[in-house]
Amino acid sequence: MRAHPRVFVLGGAGVSTASGIPDYRDADGQRKGRDPVMLQDFLKSETGRQRYWARNMIGWPTVSKARPNAAHYALAALGELGRIEQFVTQNVDGLHTAAGSVDVIELHGNIGYVICLNCGHRHTRASIQQRLEEDNPDWLSATATPLPDGDALLESTRFDRFHVPACERCGGVLKPDVVFFGEGVPRVRVEAATSALARADGMLVVGSSLMVYSGFRFCEQAARAGTPIAAVNLGRTRADHLLALKVMEPCGLALTALIEMLEHGA
Repeated sequence: MRAHPRVFVLGGAGVSTASGIPDYRDADGQRKGRDPVMLQDFLKSETGRQRYWARNMIGWPTVSKARPNAAHYALAALGELGRIEQFVTQNVDGLHTAAGSVDVIELHGNIGYVICLNCGHRHTRASIQQRLEEDNPDWLSATATPLPDGDALLESTRFDRFHVPACERCGGVLKPDVVFFGEGVPRVRVEAATSALARADGMLVVGSSLMVYSGFRFCEQAARAGTPIAAVNLGRTRADHLLALKVMEPCGLALTALIEMLEHGA
């Protein structure tokens, strides 16, 4: 970090696990549990949307009650020290902003908002949760194992009775304002991140296996440009062969130690 004072930071799910939000993959980079909903399944049928919103209604409190942990605060401190050229997160939980990080590119969106696919009106996810609970009171007693990004391991033969919320303005289909699997990352976010990486003199990956190409592409870009890449991650990453440095420690522990060293000139 002393040799590369302006880094491009790419954060992943491993940053938020200490806040109680499950991640997608194990230490070998293999997906855990059930596959998430695909965009095509969500769009093509009311049944798919009923299944998604029922699970999300049960899983949402895990995300909404989560609070930033030491890793989030350390990354915010790194920004305050002027050491970050650009911060890009693959997470959708909004915890980096809550911890004080600024100018964060949320590559995959923010699950705290819901967008109408017809008129484009943006709703808060909290307001949608209130409507979901009011319209589906018999589901409030359901419990399920939390999954990443507000999902839950919930199965039922009654999904066809679940009332899906519609846009209050136009009655259109509502979708969380996040990039679903099978959906492309908005070009403007990719271009902004790509430009920032070209300006940076180093890249720091934090808590990501990089198994999803939307994040791994930036490691490929850095490698082509000769920009050194460091990673803090407990398990294997897709970019291990590209790394100049890898720290296999919990994100909060490693980053807190880094901030202490930078602040005290150690």
